[in-house]
Amino acid sequence: MSTAILTGQPVPGSSIEGDLRSLGFEVRTAADAADAETLLAQVPGDQRVAVVDARFVGHLHALRLGLTDPRFPLAAVPGAVTAQPAGRQALTRAMARENSAGGTGGAVVVDSLADRVVTALDADGADVHRPELGSLVATVPGDPQARNEARQAVASVDDEAIRLKSAVKSRDGFFTTFFISPYSRYIARWCARRGLTPNQVTTASLITALIAAACAATGTRGGFVAAGVLLIASFVLDCTDGQLARYSLQYSTLGAWLDATFDRAKEYAYYAGLALGAARGGDDVWALALGAMVLQTCRHVVDFSFNEANHDATANTSPTAALSDKLDSVGWTVWVRRMIVLPIGERWAMIAVLTAVTTPRITFYALLVGCAFAAAYTTAGRVLRSLTRKARRTDRAATALADLADSGALAQGIAKAFEKPARRLPGFAVPAIALLGGAAVVATAVFTDPGSPWPVVAAAGYALTSGLAVARPLKGALDWLVPPFFRAAEYGTVLALAAGAGVNGVLPAAFGLVAAVAYHHYDTVYRIRGNAGAPPVWLTRTIGGHEGRTLLVTVLAALLTAAQFKVALTALAVAVALLVLVESIRFWVSAGAPAVHDEGEPA
Repeated sequence: MSTAILTGQPVPGSSIEGDLRSLGFEVRTAADAADAETLLAQVPGDQRVAVVDARFVGHLHALRLGLTDPRFPLAAVPGAVTAQPAGRQALTRAMARENSAGGTGGAVVVDSLADRVVTALDADGADVHRPELGSLVATVPGDPQARNEARQAVASVDDEAIRLKSAVKSRDGFFTTFFISPYSRYIARWCARRGLTPNQVTTASLITALIAAACAATGTRGGFVAAGVLLIASFVLDCTDGQLARYSLQYSTLGAWLDATFDRAKEYAYYAGLALGAARGGDDVWALALGAMVLQTCRHVVDFSFNEANHDATANTSPTAALSDKLDSVGWTVWVRRMIVLPIGERWAMIAVLTAVTTPRITFYALLVGCAFAAAYTTAGRVLRSLTRKARRTDRAATALADLADSGALAQGIAKAFEKPARRLPGFAVPAIALLGGAAVVATAVFTDPGSPWPVVAAAGYALTSGLAVARPLKGALDWLVPPFFRAAEYGTVLALAAGAGVNGVLPAAFGLVAAVAYHHYDTVYRIRGNAGAPPVWLTRTIGGHEGRTLLVTVLAALLTAAQFKVALTALAVAVALLVLVESIRFWVSAGAPAVHDEGEPA
């Protein structure tokens, strides 16, 4: 239960009490500032509390944005301030200071206790969130005329229409913007009015996608058509869950985890369903399915690494960025540039249509070509930006890139041994070392015969180059390429060795292993985005780090028969999946996980 403390002179006919109760607040009235301080002290420390001026005039949605968003410990709109348990101490101090000062009103036009408390919080350096209200009204009028004008302003703006519009992401893909969001926002409102939660809608989207994958696995034309239709339905629900979260401000720790991981689980499960369906028809496309997953995951790692490298870079400008901004000012180029990167909406629409009217092989060919072009386009643009901008990378960025690298004990030991010599390497050397080491092990796995010891030698060299690449802080202009190179090397090696084994079942086992490891890497990304740090060191070391897993897989391929290699890959996939899932679930459902709703990949 949340508590709202009304302060100031009550206004006859005001709806503020009813509005606060409709938002879930228990309302208490304070006679003066001292009484407000007393009431504040009486509210249990584990509850949200708000201080609201009784003269407040504004839209209900303005109050909702200011007082109910779970992501911010402290938040305020004119005439109201709120604190969650994490911000209670700061609010209590500010209230006590204003009470002892006697309330002179400070710089605010109206002598509002809530606004004075916010001023005190700002003076203390507290981080007070102030939501963007746009045309929504939130004010404390100082006289009857101002009150009438404020009420007229409230009446002239439909806050429900604004609330519905703001439920849709401001930056979305063409397909989502014009073919999904025009009606999915109304589905979100329907869900909100019936008490459904975003997590329930997210789960429904996952179940729908899994049914779609099962339909694709039948290998029949009817199954493929049903799979395509259900995949689109799953995407509609996927858009709806985020819109419902924004519409009703239902952001949660569990929701963050579900939203961050289920998109990938749905897409990769569908790849597996297509591969199974093709196998029923006599066509083995498991290598294509695994290749599509590897390419898509590496694309995402490029996005994550570049964003983290430049998250808080200073002097973050470049001619390339300026050109991009200029192109965005030309209406049609915005949509073209969003479409050619094949975001999730366009990608899933393409997969759904091709599944229904063609074959799994053609679907994967189109997916691989489209994703390869998108990866080349986005990576080239980001490389140009990095080379032309004069930005200074921070320690936070370097730490994030090191966490995304996922180095195990072997690479970390090598990095420590070569820490001093690595400082003398030129700026371009770090990503070059990572690229050359990864390319060598993948090429060796591709071009040598099954059972050859040479991939083991190349993997040992890859462990050495991986350690050298992270031996110094990743602050160079192109150092954000290091994690994507590591991902491509590990996943590519597993794909090449499995494809070369020539035994049924090896590629599906490799698909499972890469899926489990990719989940670990996605989990790392979303922990970093939630400012919760990387997964625990023991987990990274237990599952070997990227270089340890690569070396292990090459050793297994060299020592075991193809049939034994299949069993070993399956066992490794199960072990990694169990470890990373158990730890991930423990973290995301714990009280210490960040309460965020990540926007994820642009739809």
